[in-house]
Amino acid sequence: VELRMLKKDFKARPGQYIVLNCPGVSSFENHPFTLTKCPTANKETFGIHLRVVGDWTDRFTQLLLPPPRADMEILPMVQQRRYPKIFVDGPFGGPSEDVFNYDVSLCVAGGIGVTPFACVLHALLDGWRGIRLQRLYFVWVCKEIQSFYWFAELLCALHKKLWQENRPDYFNLKLYVSCTESLQRMSEERYRPLSSRLLVGRPKWKMLLEEIGKSNKNRRVGVFCCGPKGISRTLHRLCNSARSSGTTFEFNKESFS
Repeated sequence: VELRMLKKDFKARPGQYIVLNCPGVSSFENHPFTLTKCPTANKETFGIHLRVVGDWTDRFTQLLLPPPRADMEILPMVQQRRYPKIFVDGPFGGPSEDVFNYDVSLCVAGGIGVTPFACVLHALLDGWRGIRLQRLYFVWVCKEIQSFYWFAELLCALHKKLWQENRPDYFNLKLYVSCTESLQRMSEERYRPLSSRLLVGRPKWKMLLEEIGKSNKNRRVGVFCCGPKGISRTLHRLCNSARSSGTTFEFNKESFS
């Protein structure tokens, strides 16, 4: 579920997170959510994505969405709907803020761990100025192909923008489906840029880092990971290994929750 909010004078940067409190669910529970959309000069709304797992998110989603009615074909207008009161604290800093502080960055996401990097992609799509980043490698691993649809429109829009600006090498995308049973494809025409970058199985991390090292000799590469512990441990170990290309990989990790 995607939630967009508006708060006066709210400012945030990609990689930061907020803490939500909804008294309609529980006055004593506070939940952190990574921002997937930051406010800009043209659009002041900011957003999060939440996965409905557990009592709090289930109840929170019920308050956000109107109950289904047999005689209602479309959702009521925004002005006619009553939304729950929400308290927003933050934003607070996270490791992914430093993605733009490297010439080259590698972002690795596992499943819903993609949320810290969605804000980074939105910033590139919105044309944020004054960033150092010259090349972004983005690897997203999911068990099922349906998960990629969460941000399929965003990925395709960024791909199209960079091609129109004659910068196709700026954004290097790889999508991995780890579960090979009943494999499906992204057959929709509008998702063609994604289907051509869809791979089956798990990434060969050592080979991947070696390829990045050869293409970026004697440079510092920021490695940012949000996903299962197994992926984080492997990347952390490989980043600490010596590189014959002279490339230095600096590991950063987001909390996975």
